[in-house]
Amino acid sequence: MRYHAVLFDLDGTLLDTLDDLASAANQVLADRGWPSHPVDAYRHFVGDGLRSLVERMLPADRRDAETVSAAVAAFQETYARTWDRRSAPYPGIADLLDRLSAGGVRMSVLSNKPDAFTRLCVERLLPRWHFEPLLGQRQGVPKKPDPAAALEIARLLQLDPSRILYVGDSGVDMRTAHAAGMDAAGVLWGFRDRAELVRTGAKHLAARPEDLLPLVFSS
Repeated sequence: MRYHAVLFDLDGTLLDTLDDLASAANQVLADRGWPSHPVDAYRHFVGDGLRSLVERMLPADRRDAETVSAAVAAFQETYARTWDRRSAPYPGIADLLDRLSAGGVRMSVLSNKPDAFTRLCVERLLPRWHFEPLLGQRQGVPKKPDPAAALEIARLLQLDPSRILYVGDSGVDMRTAHAAGMDAAGVLWGFRDRAELVRTGAKHLAARPEDLLPLVFSS
């Protein structure tokens, strides 16, 4: 095998969570009488952590620290109640994970989604597969694209980063992979587009989950 482990991003890579994220965010805005956004706008709001999402969705004149913090808390409360209404694995993900597992490939998840939500999403929506480590955004650990958490995963797996394929859907993921010394595979079914993935250094592009298999299993 070319790679002994695959490190996945979560939202936009394994799981289509966009509708539930947008719905919770728009509810927070509506509760305050502020304009909401179309679902597709959230493709560019998410990916850099919860606080960045909230800052981007708020009206430009409502982004002071106190308002952002209150909106973060409101989003967390709303999303905790509604996060699983429409979220699900993308088509083809189940077969990909089955085939990687059967081939002895280790699998990990690294997300900028808060750690508790990351674990909840995986445990509820991807219960058949083992991901180790499974890490979301944690206090005291820099968020992606800082490579600290990706390198932590490499250490826990006891693998050189070059033996890990990093799979994600955004420029944040591609930059994280490069900073960690991992090959970056950009997926075209996620939240961002081909141009962003190419611009930020994707070594591979995958139009379908099954396209990742030859990358992993080729010698």
